[in-house]
Amino acid sequence: MDAFIFGKINNFALENHWFDTLGIFFAEYLTYILVFFLLSFLIWNFKKYWLMVTLAFTSGALARGFTELIRFLWTRPRPFVENHVSLLVNHLNSAAFPSGHAAFFFGISAVLYFYNKKIGILFFVASFLISLGRVFCGIHWPLDILGGFLVGILSAIIVTKTFERLKK
Repeated sequence: MDAFIFGKINNFALENHWFDTLGIFFAEYLTYILVFFLLSFLIWNFKKYWLMVTLAFTSGALARGFTELIRFLWTRPRPFVENHVSLLVNHLNSAAFPSGHAAFFFGISAVLYFYNKKIGILFFVASFLISLGRVFCGIHWPLDILGGFLVGILSAIIVTKTFERLKK
């Protein structure tokens, strides 16, 4: 099923210049815009947003830590290693599961959603587009993205619950 869904998404790669450009943008560059957008909250109103931004980045960092631990324990090859895929961006041949990008940005998105629903939804949509772009570009399997999503959500819950306990 994972290979089937991957094929349905990745088969669109190298078929249309504009789709390819958009997929590469989502997979590689939207991440920088999201981080810039999040840091700009601190510039706009530090007192109001410092806690939300700090907890969001903490969640993202924890998610990346969990991702690396899982990758250390279980190495799953990337799609371009075992199969003939339409690869749109260069990437190291490292473990694929779970997606570090998905874990990081879904972890951030969940914390933002807990504190500000509108911003959280915007970040969830952007995180989904990043994740879809990574599959489209041939870097990740769909289950890598699902694993990253779950790691990110778990990290956000751990960070927010821990902060609430420490606050009391």
